[in-house]
Amino acid sequence: MRSFHAGWRTSRRQFLTVCAVGAAASYANLGFSADATANLAKIREKAINYLRTSQAEDGSWTTKDFPGLTGLVVSGALENGVKVDDPMVQKALKHLLTHVQPDGGIYFVKSNFRNYETCIIIAALSTANADGKYTEVIANADKFIRKQQWDEEENKEKTDTYFGGAGYGGTSRPDMSNTHYLVEALRAAGAKADDPALQKALVFISRSQNLESDKNDTPFSAKINDGGFYYTPAGGGSSAAGKEANGGLRSYGSMTYAGLKSLLYAGVDKNDQRVKAAYTWIQKHYTVAENPGLDQEGLYYYLHLFAKALDAMEVAEVEDKTGAKHDWRGDLIAYLKKAQRENGSWVNDERKWNEGDPNLSTAFALLALSHCDAKPAKK
Repeated sequence: MRSFHAGWRTSRRQFLTVCAVGAAASYANLGFSADATANLAKIREKAINYLRTSQAEDGSWTTKDFPGLTGLVVSGALENGVKVDDPMVQKALKHLLTHVQPDGGIYFVKSNFRNYETCIIIAALSTANADGKYTEVIANADKFIRKQQWDEEENKEKTDTYFGGAGYGGTSRPDMSNTHYLVEALRAAGAKADDPALQKALVFISRSQNLESDKNDTPFSAKINDGGFYYTPAGGGSSAAGKEANGGLRSYGSMTYAGLKSLLYAGVDKNDQRVKAAYTWIQKHYTVAENPGLDQEGLYYYLHLFAKALDAMEVAEVEDKTGAKHDWRGDLIAYLKKAQRENGSWVNDERKWNEGDPNLSTAFALLALSHCDAKPAKK
């Protein structure tokens, strides 16, 4: 094992060096400093090395009874250059397969988060599926999550605020967090923008936005009308950021980036009113130092959505409310470099939503970093 790890460190270092040299010119063209590329490689290497030390013998991270977390780690590792045949990844994939259930879902048998876990693991297996090894498992899981979506088959008509959304599983109320994972999983399993499930999800997503439009018939749409997103309009509505005096549900960062990303993944044009309004909210609240509206709560979850959404928008810079332009990738790399602990992990001192667990926060940080490689702006 010692010789393997030594060999891995050498090959990984060579790989990152080649990437750094090759990407430096691209970063320079976008206004990035050369340090950003070198920092990205070092941050990734430290994080992956940490995850090698924190993996359990059974292949899981933190607990064998929540495979969703292991799925996030697997996706984060693979999307940051770790190979599928790497022993750490293979061990984790083997563990995930032990949670495949007869109904096609992939979850801990006693879990209350069956949809959530399955969606995350579909994404992980899809990233690892270049040889088709997991095609059948993914197809069965895809059928499972489609049944978890609230629609006519669940006795919810299009006029119902539940319609199109997904919750943690079973009869749980739908929300934007689970619905954005549903959208990601459907796409990972091969769904196109015009897929009926994605178009149903789009109904729920549009209703979760603080935007008065012909796509949003909820009583909340005009009360704040700032273009941001909140947790759910279903079951009376809820926002982690609370309510205004008029009953409006406050928008906040993680759900707004989740909403923007989901609109784009469902094929909504960038010139659509919903996309433009969400992006305007983001410009007004641009930051990598907190989850806007929630301070430090869910920070690393927010950062991975921040990166996914801005990458999907195909923007290299974000102009904030003052007119200042930010190379968001450079900002994100700099922040995560500063916040990374000596052992390579990240931990949120605000422990809400389990971000006091270094494996979870590190998985989210890596998922954010996977969108930080320099990309020329689309013309």
